[in-house]
Formats: sequence, structure tokens, C-alpha cells
Amino acid sequence: MPDGAPSTDPTGGAAELLARQRDAFLAHGTPDLAHRRDALKRLRDAIVASRETFEQAAMADFGNRPATETALIDLGPTVQAIDHMRRHLRGWMRPERRRVGLLMQPGRAELRYQPLGVVGILSAWNYPAGLALVPLATALAAGNRAIVKASELAPATAEVLKAMLGGIFEPTEVAVVIGDAELAAAFTALPFDHLFFTGSTAVGRHVMRAAADTLTPVTLELGGKSPVILQDDADIDLAAGDIAFGKAANAGQTCIAPDYLLAPTKLIPAFREAFTGAVRASYPGGLADPNLTTIVSDRHHARLLGLLEDARARGAEIVPALTEGGNSAHPRAVSPTLVLNATPDMAIMQEEIFGPYLPVVAAETRAEAIRFVNVRPRPLALYVYGRDRDGIAEVLDRTTSGNVTVNGMMLHYAIEGLPFGGVGDSGIGAYHGVEGFRRLSHAKGIYRAGRWHGSRLIRAPYNRVARLAARLLLR
Repeated sequence: MPDGAPSTDPTGGAAELLARQRDAFLAHGTPDLAHRRDALKRLRDAIVASRETFEQAAMADFGNRPATETALIDLGPTVQAIDHMRRHLRGWMRPERRRVGLLMQPGRAELRYQPLGVVGILSAWNYPAGLALVPLATALAAGNRAIVKASELAPATAEVLKAMLGGIFEPTEVAVVIGDAELAAAFTALPFDHLFFTGSTAVGRHVMRAAADTLTPVTLELGGKSPVILQDDADIDLAAGDIAFGKAANAGQTCIAPDYLLAPTKLIPAFREAFTGAVRASYPGGLADPNLTTIVSDRHHARLLGLLEDARARGAEIVPALTEGGNSAHPRAVSPTLVLNATPDMAIMQEEIFGPYLPVVAAETRAEAIRFVNVRPRPLALYVYGRDRDGIAEVLDRTTSGNVTVNGMMLHYAIEGLPFGGVGDSGIGAYHGVEGFRRLSHAKGIYRAGRWHGSRLIRAPYNRVARLAARLLLR
């Protein structure tokens, strides 16, 4: 191809990179503990060294995203996840002895976790560093090589990822490709050894459909409508402050952000006042406050405004917490807003919001709230506030969701000892911690038979020993 000629490869070079990485994987075999820990250390050190560059890129991608917010909720959890992997990797890699039954004696059984090969990672734009780098670190911990398709909706961060990873890894170890939705579709059709996708449920269906043609196993980290249940005895000020944070951080553009609130009618006025007060205390500059992250694009901004107008037209009371800001506010700044009297027919109650709006639905009893959750697709996260332990236990027992935080907001994501993932419409598979290591590994069972193994005594023609063995197996 002449220099400067446009590429005709729909995968943006990913097909060639996959072939090269697979050849390298087969040539070099399974990396040992030292190699994996070194790869993770290089990645960690590069993230820390690139902090300011990532913060500047996020500011460019979002329009406004405070540097501290990028450090706290995008880069910080990524570094902590890598530290957890390095700390526990030796134990995760150790072969596990498994019990051998009497009739299979003498012999030894064990389980070994083996790298899959080459992992394809499609990252999301809302946390453009962490949602690329934590899956990548997990793949490296499991001994794999990886190709990352960075999100085109966060182009500045995508370029930082490509430059940073290209500076610390060979292309046969880790590579980054950048492109639009057409490239992403071609990427998902490649015969990876595992495909890891973070994004919407709708796109997740397309990813799984494409992966089926090559029988590529998938991990789908999706989203959905994550509910908050307020019990009668909830601490309203505590809950309102937490929920305000969950809706305002990253402008609510978080897959585990609270999506709607279920509360007894008698608690809603107090919650309204406390929520509004908490938002205003966090952002005293109103819509022009420099700590208020903005919506990532004009298209997403227009979609959010449409959801709000639909709710208003259908009878909702719209209560924005921030109204001031004037001409100094960014054009995509959006106030955390309560949508009172929300009903199921509203668009805002039918799709994931991914913005700072919070519909409030009256649920007079715990049983009513549980029913409301259970007749809808299973959410990625669920939150419950209250002091009644039996009531909380009932919510935990009778609902199914990805993860739960009790009397807190989004904190389960930061617990590296817990798996993170959805169920049903909110995802397939989990990562973080040992579950992520196992997800991106092949669990290979190995049995070592003794020389004088008893099974050699029960072959045809069947005799009394064989008949005795059959009776023992079926007793």
C-alpha cells in the first residue's frame, strides 16, 4: 500500500495484530509469575506517571471533568486493582489439589489456571481509562496477550492509551486500535480467545451475536436501571447525600449510578429537600461550578433533555437542584434533577438514564418495592438504605442483581475482593479480583494415575471384581 493511502482493513489492523500475538503466545508459552508481575508493575507505573496527561485528556473528552474526579474515580481504582492483582497473583496461580475418590486411587488430581491466549477488549467512554486498563490488567495477570479497542467517544484518552501502552509493551504483547462503530463491529467478529465488552445492553447483544460465529467466549459488562430502595427507617440525610454523589459524579454517566428511587410517599418531601441541599453544597457555583462534570457529547446531551421533556409531558414534576450559572456555564452542563411522580410509561423509566436525573417512584411497602424491581430486567447494581436488618435481608434474598451496596453508594466497585459483573440483561461474567483472573483463564483439570491403578482390574471380560466395583459405584 502506498504511503498515505487509506487502509482497507475494516479491523484497523487488529486482525494482523491478533495473528502476531497468537503466534507469539504459542512460541513463548505460558508466562511465569515474575513476567506477569513485571507487566503489571510496568502498567501501574505508567498510569501514575501519565496521571496529568489522562486528566487533561478527560477534560478534552468531556468538555469539563475535574482533574480530581478523574484521579479519584477513574485512575485511582485502576491502580488499586492492579496492586491487588500483584499482591495475590502467586496464590491465584498455584495449582489446586482436588480430592480423588476411593475407586480412582492411587492417583492425584489438580486444577491449573492456564492463559487463554489473546483477549480482545472493547472499552467504554464513560471511564475511558479504567474500563480499558482494569480488563487489560486482568488479562495480563492471567497470562494473556491483549488488543484494546479504545472508545471513539473519548478520542483524547484513546490517544493517551495508545501512546502509553505502546511505550511499555511490544505490539505482540499489548496493542491498541482506534476507530468508529464500524471498526468495533469488525473487531467483535475476530476469533479472539475471549472477548471483553463494556457498554450498553443493546450493543452487548450485537457483540454476543458476532462472537457466536467464532465461538468466542464473552464477558459482557453492561448496565441497566439500578434501583435504590429506601426503607421506612432510612437515614434520609445520609441516603440523600450518597445518592446526590452517585448522580453528580461523572454527571451520572456511570453504569452503577442510581437510576431510580423507590420510597414511601411520606419520605419523599424530606428526601427532596435533603437531596437538593446536598447537591448545592457540593456545587456552590451552580451549573458553572468547575467541579461539575459535563455530558460527553451534544448527542448524549440532547437525548437527556428529551427524556426530561417526555417525563414532564406525562405529568412528572421536574426539580433541578442547580439553576444558576449564567453564561459562564458549559453548554453541556446538566443539573442533578429529581423527577417526581415518575411512572412506568415514561421513557426515563424504560431505558438507562446515564445522566444526573433521578426518577422517584412511590413504593409504600418493602414488598411493593421488591415487586417493582423484580418485574423488570435484572440490574447491574442495587442499593438499599435502612436500619432494619431483617428488612435488608429480605431485599437481598428476594431480588437478583449484579452487586449490592447497603447504606452506601457505588462502593462495592472499589472492593477488590468482590467480583464485579451483572446478571441477565445487565451482563454475563464478572471480573475484579480472583474472579477476573479465573474468568480470563482456562481451568484445566489434571489427573495423574498411579502405575497400579484399580481401573485396570475392571475391564472386559467383566469378572467378580468389576461387578463389585459397579455395586460400590451405585450403592
